[in-house]
Amino acid sequence: MKDANILWEACIKQMPLIAILRGVKPDEVLAVGQFLVDAGFTSIEVPLNSPRPFQSIELLMREFGDSVIIGAGTVLTVDDVNQTFDTGAKLIIAPNFNDNVARAAQQGGGIYCPGVATPTEAFNALDAGASALKLFPAELVSPVVVKAMRAVLPANTSLFPVGGISPSNMTTYLEAGATGFGIGSALYKPGKSVDAIGTAAQAFVGALKLRPSVGQ
Repeated sequence: MKDANILWEACIKQMPLIAILRGVKPDEVLAVGQFLVDAGFTSIEVPLNSPRPFQSIELLMREFGDSVIIGAGTVLTVDDVNQTFDTGAKLIIAPNFNDNVARAAQQGGGIYCPGVATPTEAFNALDAGASALKLFPAELVSPVVVKAMRAVLPANTSLFPVGGISPSNMTTYLEAGATGFGIGSALYKPGKSVDAIGTAAQAFVGALKLRPSVGQ
């Protein structure tokens, strides 16, 4: 497998959308993953409050890990980080910033993307070695707020709004300085058919490609 940080940079440059498969089960995850990859997604997250999440992550790693960045979401503890690393995955995404989780992710060569909603949280996360920032929930971090944060954060900071993102509101966030997005229930939710997931994936990818340039 490629170095995780090199793969992360390549995947995000190619398609800055992270598919969030909250609730996915191991017996469906490869089919869902294939539809996402076929649509153009290069980043997939399995939240740890899904059924048997580490099994799903390991399956995705075996199938797509050489060309797609795979990781865990809702990572709340150091043990969560270590179990994620045991699958071979290195992408660590959290709804919050936590010093211990940040340290464990960094020590293991992980890509740490914590959730933040204020400049204070953002700077603390970056000081702890965060590779990217999850602006969460995006319903509270409007494009106006993203623009204000972009003005004071280091220019190379990757910002990913998550929560309430749809193909129709992506452009406003991108114009405000967002790098990309985490896409959850609008893309996948338990019980949704793989055909519907594929259609949604294509809609998000298509909306992103309408812009000649993406993010900062």
